Parts: sequence; structure tokens; C-alpha cells
Amino acid sequence: METFWITAVAVLWGAGTGLLIPRAAYRLSVQPEEPWREACPAGHPFAGAGNGWLGRARCADCASYGPSTPVLTASTAAVCAVLAAATGARPELVVWLLIAPVGVLLAIVDFTVERLPDVVTLPLVVITLSLLGVAALMPGARGSWRTALLGSLALGAFCLVLFLMNPTGFGFGDVKLALTLGAVTGWFGWVILIVGTFAWFLFFALYGLSLIVARRAGRKTAHPMGPFLLAGACVGVLLGSFGR
Repeated sequence: METFWITAVAVLWGAGTGLLIPRAAYRLSVQPEEPWREACPAGHPFAGAGNGWLGRARCADCASYGPSTPVLTASTAAVCAVLAAATGARPELVVWLLIAPVGVLLAIVDFTVERLPDVVTLPLVVITLSLLGVAALMPGARGSWRTALLGSLALGAFCLVLFLMNPTGFGFGDVKLALTLGAVTGWFGWVILIVGTFAWFLFFALYGLSLIVARRAGRKTAHPMGPFLLAGACVGVLLGSFGR
């Protein structure tokens, strides 16, 4: 019964935060050399909560634009629900629920423009490690902040090597995101970190192969890596939570 109520609260949290993502995703979905969007497609300036950064992607004079609000709301709610059901009443669940909407935001932006903005990825590293440090001090925590820190450095270094080997196929934004996801999976130990990394490669390979089979891409076509990094980390968190 406790898990049921925790999951229900997580669904409400995910749905509520999912409603805030669309406008931020639209504003951040620009090329690296371009400034953040300051107006809707018709040129009307943003207004509202968060100084125009949070909320639905629509204005009083236009129809909706950018990513679909119902899709983002449902996706964020589903991710939070799964994480809550797996983790239960542990202090680290708060960390997962806080960073889950940010992960959905980054996945949408990366799929749209193949970019992971520093304004999101860099603070996320500090926030995640800080919150896990607090969670490790609380009763009921089932992870290690030390391995989270080492996992962050290890996965970040691994992705940096991939970036240096193939900068056209692996972005530096992926390296920065890996610092956070290495901490998240490293919280559960090295085995989970490795499993999460393997899941990332598997998801990415299956996605690329499906596009090739559908003749929508070639073998040398570049694809966003961030969503698959995030999916692999989610698999790691679920396995780590169920295994403890």
C-alpha cells in the first residue's frame, strides 16, 4: 500500500512538472551559435511563469507550437511512476524524481536539434551529486556517494575518449551529461554502471538499425546520443533499485 501511494504521488509530480517543460524545450531547441528563442513562431514575446521559460508552448494569439504538452506530461509522469515503483520509500527517490523532468527536457531538445545545452547539463551534475550526498546521510539509503562520484568521473572520462575518437558522432554535450548519469548509476555500484552503459549502446544500436532498415538513415548518419544515455541510466536505476 505504501508503494501505491508513493507511486501515485510520483505520477502527480511527473504530470505537474511535465506541464512546465514544453516552453523550455522550445526555447532551448536552437543551434549552438543561436541565442535562446525569445518569442513564439509568430514573434509574440514570452510571458508567464518562470519569466517565460516554464509552461505550455502557446500564447494568447497563437495555436500551440513546439513539443506536444500531453505527450511530455504523460512521458514525465510515466518515468516518475516507474522510478517510484522500483525505488520505494528511499531517500534517493527524491533525487530521481527531481532530475527525471530535466532528463525528459534534455531528451526532447537533443532529438530536436541534436544539442544538450550547458545551461542545463552543467548545473545538473552539481545538483545530482549534492543531492545524492544528502541522501547518503539519511536512513534507508541504499547506495554509495563515493561510487556515485567515481562513477561520474569514470563515465565522463569514457565518453570523453569517445568524443576525442569521433567528435562528429559523439558530442561534447554527451560527455557533460555522462557526468550526471555516471553518478546516478554509480550510486548502485560498478556493475549497475556497466549495465546502464551497455543498455545505452544497445538502445542506440537498435534505433540506428531500425532507421537503416526503414531507409530513413544511412550507416554514417549522425543521431542524437543523449536520449539513449538517459534510457540506459534509467535501466540501471531500475535494476539497481530492484536488486537492493
